[in-house]
Amino acid sequence: MPRPAFWWSLAVLGTVLPWLFFASFIAQHGLSPVLFIMALFENGAAAGFSTDILLSIPIFWTWSFFDAKREGVGLWWLTLPAAFTVGLSLALPLYFALRETRNA
Repeated sequence: MPRPAFWWSLAVLGTVLPWLFFASFIAQHGLSPVLFIMALFENGAAAGFSTDILLSIPIFWTWSFFDAKREGVGLWWLTLPAAFTVGLSLALPLYFALRETRNA
């Protein structure tokens, strides 16, 4: 398994890259949740990708909850706001970093 630094690096990358796109959207449209949700489902490709991610997040949260109990990862709950504010690109490597840090 990779070292925690690898996962922390991916967590940073997984935060910065999506937020480049989010910042562009916010600069163009402002902080409009309605427009943001409409953009998620603007066409078939966007809707398919958005649906995949929106289904994957609660699946990941469920798995990580039980895995954290089994593995003793106390801060697993940080994946909840991570996925909500950025996405799985942050939540997944964050959880793995926390898990590996605990096991290091």
